[in-house]
Amino acid sequence: MTDLTATLLERLDERLLPAADPVRAAGQAAYMKGRFPFLGLASPALRTMQREAVRDLPRPTEDDLRSIALALWSRPEREFQYVGCSYLGANVTVPGPGFVPTLRELITTKSWWDTIDPLATRFTGGLVTHHPSLVAVMDEWSRDDNLWLVRTAILHQLHYGGATDVDRLFGYCRAQAGHRDFFVRKAIGWALRQYARTDPDAVRAFVEAHRSTLSGLSVREAMKHL
Repeated sequence: MTDLTATLLERLDERLLPAADPVRAAGQAAYMKGRFPFLGLASPALRTMQREAVRDLPRPTEDDLRSIALALWSRPEREFQYVGCSYLGANVTVPGPGFVPTLRELITTKSWWDTIDPLATRFTGGLVTHHPSLVAVMDEWSRDDNLWLVRTAILHQLHYGGATDVDRLFGYCRAQAGHRDFFVRKAIGWALRQYARTDPDAVRAFVEAHRSTLSGLSVREAMKHL
Protein backbone atom coordinates (compact mmCIF):
# COMPACT_ATOMS: atom_id res chain seq x y z
CA MET A 1 0.00 0.00 0.00
CA THR A 2 1.46 3.36 -0.99
CA ASP A 3 1.50 6.38 1.32
CA LEU A 4 -1.09 8.11 -0.84
CA THR A 5 -3.35 5.06 -0.62
CA ALA A 6 -3.16 5.02 3.16
CA THR A 7 -3.91 8.74 3.41
CA LEU A 8 -6.85 8.61 1.03
CA LEU A 9 -8.39 5.56 2.70
CA GLU A 10 -8.06 7.19 6.10
CA ARG A 11 -9.78 10.34 4.86
CA LEU A 12 -12.55 8.34 3.23
CA ASP A 13 -13.16 6.29 6.37
CA GLU A 14 -13.35 9.47 8.45
CA ARG A 15 -16.12 10.81 6.21
CA LEU A 16 -18.04 7.84 4.86
CA LEU A 17 -18.31 5.53 7.85
CA PRO A 18 -19.92 8.00 10.31
CA ALA A 19 -22.47 8.98 7.66
CA ALA A 20 -23.77 5.43 7.17
CA ASP A 21 -27.54 5.05 7.00
CA PRO A 22 -28.61 1.44 7.62
CA VAL A 23 -32.16 2.01 6.36
CA ARG A 24 -31.03 3.49 3.06
CA ALA A 25 -28.32 0.81 2.86
CA ALA A 26 -30.90 -1.96 3.02
CA GLY A 27 -32.83 -0.43 0.15
CA GLN A 28 -29.70 0.03 -1.95
CA ALA A 29 -28.63 -3.56 -1.35
CA ALA A 30 -32.08 -4.80 -2.33
CA TYR A 31 -31.98 -2.74 -5.55
CA MET A 32 -28.69 -4.49 -6.41
CA LYS A 33 -30.31 -7.85 -5.72
CA GLY A 34 -28.30 -8.39 -2.56
CA ARG A 35 -24.98 -8.63 -4.35
CA PHE A 36 -23.19 -6.02 -2.25
CA PRO A 37 -23.49 -4.38 1.17
CA PHE A 38 -23.87 -0.60 1.22
CA LEU A 39 -23.21 2.16 3.70
CA GLY A 40 -26.40 3.86 2.62
CA LEU A 41 -24.96 7.11 1.23
CA ALA A 42 -26.82 9.19 -1.32
CA SER A 43 -24.85 9.91 -4.50
CA PRO A 44 -24.58 13.70 -3.98
CA ALA A 45 -23.29 13.21 -0.44
CA LEU A 46 -20.80 10.60 -1.59
CA ARG A 47 -19.45 12.92 -4.28
CA THR A 48 -19.02 15.70 -1.74
CA MET A 49 -17.19 13.42 0.67
CA GLN A 50 -14.90 12.21 -2.08
CA ARG A 51 -14.05 15.77 -3.13
CA GLU A 52 -13.21 16.61 0.46
CA ALA A 53 -11.09 13.47 0.83
CA VAL A 54 -8.94 14.10 -2.25
CA ARG A 55 -8.56 17.85 -1.67
CA ASP A 56 -4.90 18.93 -1.58
CA LEU A 57 -3.63 15.42 -2.23
CA PRO A 58 -0.84 15.05 -4.80
CA ARG A 59 -1.52 13.65 -8.23
CA PRO A 60 -1.20 9.85 -8.07
CA THR A 61 1.46 7.89 -9.86
CA GLU A 62 0.48 4.76 -11.74
CA ASP A 63 1.54 2.69 -8.73
CA ASP A 64 -0.63 4.86 -6.49
CA LEU A 65 -3.56 4.49 -8.83
CA ARG A 66 -3.21 0.72 -8.89
CA SER A 67 -2.86 0.52 -5.12
CA ILE A 68 -5.82 2.81 -4.48
CA ALA A 69 -8.11 1.03 -6.92
CA LEU A 70 -7.33 -2.42 -5.54
CA ALA A 71 -7.67 -1.22 -1.95
CA LEU A 72 -11.08 0.29 -2.67
CA TRP A 73 -12.17 -2.90 -4.42
CA SER A 74 -11.19 -4.88 -1.34
CA ARG A 75 -13.63 -2.97 0.85
CA PRO A 76 -17.01 -4.69 1.27
CA GLU A 77 -19.26 -1.64 0.97
CA ARG A 78 -20.17 -0.72 -2.59
CA GLU A 79 -19.62 3.01 -2.12
CA PHE A 80 -15.87 2.39 -2.01
CA GLN A 81 -15.97 0.89 -5.50
CA TYR A 82 -17.95 3.93 -6.68
CA VAL A 83 -15.21 6.18 -5.32
CA GLY A 84 -12.68 3.99 -7.12
CA CYS A 85 -14.47 4.38 -10.45
CA SER A 86 -14.64 8.14 -10.03
CA TYR A 87 -11.02 8.43 -8.94
CA LEU A 88 -9.82 6.38 -11.89
CA GLY A 89 -11.84 8.47 -14.30
CA ALA A 90 -10.41 11.69 -12.87
CA ASN A 91 -6.86 10.35 -13.33
CA VAL A 92 -7.20 8.52 -16.63
CA THR A 93 -4.16 10.25 -18.12
CA VAL A 94 -1.86 8.83 -15.43
CA PRO A 95 -1.52 5.11 -16.26
CA GLY A 96 0.09 3.51 -19.28
CA PRO A 97 -0.73 0.28 -21.11
CA GLY A 98 0.73 -1.67 -18.21
CA PHE A 99 -2.36 -0.83 -16.20
CA VAL A 100 -4.49 -3.21 -18.28
CA PRO A 101 -4.07 -6.28 -16.00
CA THR A 102 -5.30 -4.18 -13.06
CA LEU A 103 -8.21 -2.88 -15.10
CA ARG A 104 -9.12 -6.42 -16.08
CA GLU A 105 -9.08 -7.44 -12.41
CA LEU A 106 -11.39 -4.56 -11.49
CA ILE A 107 -13.80 -5.44 -14.30
CA THR A 108 -13.94 -9.12 -13.46
CA THR A 109 -14.14 -8.70 -9.66
CA LYS A 110 -17.36 -7.67 -7.90
CA SER A 111 -18.78 -7.24 -11.38
CA TRP A 112 -22.12 -5.58 -11.96
CA TRP A 113 -23.33 -2.84 -14.29
CA ASP A 114 -22.96 -0.06 -11.72
CA THR A 115 -19.16 -0.27 -11.76
CA ILE A 116 -18.65 -1.76 -15.22
CA ASP A 117 -20.30 1.13 -17.01
CA PRO A 118 -18.15 3.95 -15.59
CA LEU A 119 -15.06 1.77 -15.92
CA ALA A 120 -15.93 1.10 -19.57
CA THR A 121 -17.15 4.48 -20.75
CA ARG A 122 -14.97 6.83 -18.72
CA PHE A 123 -11.78 5.01 -17.78
CA THR A 124 -11.26 2.32 -20.42
CA GLY A 125 -12.35 4.65 -23.18
CA GLY A 126 -9.93 7.31 -22.00
CA LEU A 127 -7.10 4.83 -21.57
CA VAL A 128 -7.51 3.60 -25.15
CA THR A 129 -7.64 7.17 -26.42
CA HIS A 130 -4.31 7.96 -24.77
CA HIS A 131 -2.76 4.63 -25.78
CA PRO A 132 -4.20 3.62 -29.17
CA SER A 133 -2.28 0.35 -29.21
CA LEU A 134 -4.80 -0.87 -26.64
CA VAL A 135 -7.42 -1.29 -29.36
CA ALA A 136 -5.89 -4.76 -29.72
CA VAL A 137 -6.89 -5.46 -26.10
CA MET A 138 -10.42 -4.28 -26.85
CA ASP A 139 -10.52 -6.67 -29.80
CA GLU A 140 -9.53 -9.50 -27.45
CA TRP A 141 -12.05 -8.49 -24.81
CA SER A 142 -14.82 -8.24 -27.36
CA ARG A 143 -14.43 -12.00 -27.92
CA ASP A 144 -13.84 -12.99 -24.29
CA ASP A 145 -15.97 -15.52 -22.42
CA ASN A 146 -16.43 -12.99 -19.59
CA LEU A 147 -19.56 -10.99 -20.39
CA TRP A 148 -18.30 -7.90 -18.52
CA LEU A 149 -15.17 -7.71 -20.65
CA VAL A 150 -17.37 -7.99 -23.72
CA ARG A 151 -19.63 -5.22 -22.42
CA THR A 152 -16.60 -3.05 -21.69
CA ALA A 153 -15.24 -3.49 -25.21
CA ILE A 154 -18.60 -2.63 -26.77
CA LEU A 155 -19.09 0.45 -24.59
CA HIS A 156 -15.56 1.86 -24.43
CA GLN A 157 -16.20 4.20 -27.39
CA LEU A 158 -19.51 5.46 -26.01
CA HIS A 159 -18.35 9.08 -25.68
CA TYR A 160 -16.07 9.20 -28.72
CA GLY A 161 -18.64 10.84 -30.99
CA GLY A 162 -17.09 11.65 -34.33
CA ALA A 163 -13.83 9.95 -33.31
CA THR A 164 -15.59 6.56 -33.06
CA ASP A 165 -13.98 3.72 -34.96
CA VAL A 166 -17.22 2.77 -36.66
CA ASP A 167 -15.97 -0.43 -38.25
CA ARG A 168 -14.79 -1.64 -34.86
CA LEU A 169 -18.05 -0.64 -33.12
CA PHE A 170 -20.22 -2.31 -35.73
CA GLY A 171 -17.90 -5.32 -35.83
CA TYR A 172 -18.21 -5.89 -32.09
CA CYS A 173 -21.99 -5.52 -32.25
CA ARG A 174 -22.24 -7.87 -35.20
CA ALA A 175 -20.00 -10.50 -33.60
CA GLN A 176 -21.95 -10.48 -30.32
CA ALA A 177 -25.43 -9.98 -31.77
CA GLY A 178 -26.56 -13.40 -30.62
CA HIS A 179 -25.01 -13.24 -27.15
CA ARG A 180 -27.17 -14.96 -24.55
CA ASP A 181 -26.75 -12.37 -21.81
CA PHE A 182 -29.02 -9.38 -21.26
CA PHE A 183 -26.16 -7.05 -20.35
CA VAL A 184 -24.32 -7.65 -23.62
CA ARG A 185 -27.47 -7.27 -25.70
CA LYS A 186 -28.30 -4.08 -23.82
CA ALA A 187 -24.76 -2.76 -24.37
CA ILE A 188 -25.08 -3.30 -28.11
CA GLY A 189 -28.28 -1.27 -28.21
CA TRP A 190 -26.87 1.46 -25.98
CA ALA A 191 -23.68 1.81 -28.01
CA LEU A 192 -25.62 2.00 -31.26
CA ARG A 193 -28.13 4.47 -29.84
CA GLN A 194 -25.35 6.72 -28.64
CA TYR A 195 -23.52 6.62 -31.98
CA ALA A 196 -26.81 7.46 -33.69
CA ARG A 197 -26.40 10.94 -32.19
CA THR A 198 -23.38 11.30 -34.49
CA ASP A 199 -24.49 9.35 -37.56
CA PRO A 200 -28.13 8.26 -37.43
CA ASP A 201 -28.15 7.05 -41.04
CA ALA A 202 -25.24 4.68 -40.40
CA VAL A 203 -26.92 3.17 -37.34
CA ARG A 204 -30.24 2.87 -39.11
CA ALA A 205 -28.58 1.08 -42.02
CA PHE A 206 -26.63 -1.23 -39.70
CA VAL A 207 -29.73 -2.23 -37.77
CA GLU A 208 -31.72 -2.88 -40.92
CA ALA A 209 -28.90 -4.97 -42.38
CA HIS A 210 -28.58 -7.09 -39.23
CA ARG A 211 -32.10 -7.05 -37.84
CA SER A 212 -32.39 -10.82 -38.28
CA THR A 213 -29.42 -11.52 -35.99
CA LEU A 214 -29.66 -8.65 -33.49
CA SER A 215 -31.84 -9.28 -30.45
CA GLY A 216 -35.11 -7.43 -30.10
CA LEU A 217 -33.67 -5.64 -27.08
CA SER A 218 -30.66 -4.41 -29.06
CA VAL A 219 -32.85 -3.21 -31.91
CA ARG A 220 -35.27 -1.38 -29.62
CA GLU A 221 -32.47 0.36 -27.78
CA ALA A 222 -30.60 1.28 -30.96
CA MET A 223 -33.68 2.70 -32.69
CA LYS A 224 -35.17 4.44 -29.68
CA HIS A 225 -34.59 7.97 -31.05
CA LEU A 226 -34.52 7.19 -34.77
